[in-house]
Amino acid sequence: MFTIGDYVLNQQTGHLGKVIGYGYLINRNIQTVTLKVLVAESANSQKREFVFEDKVSAWVHWSTA
Repeated sequence: MFTIGDYVLNQQTGHLGKVIGYGYLINRNIQTVTLKVLVAESANSQKREFVFEDKVSAWVHWSTA
């Protein structure tokens, strides 16, 4: 499981960011736990941030070591 503040990488999209919370999706009465991740991207020297949410299983811990 991940802790708020952990850095994670989405294996499918390549998004890298910091865990800021948890959520859930309900589909056909099945609840799936999700991670809410603050992702920072730079495009044309302008920084922008957005929250990306996906299933916990889509994310892995990321470290610089």
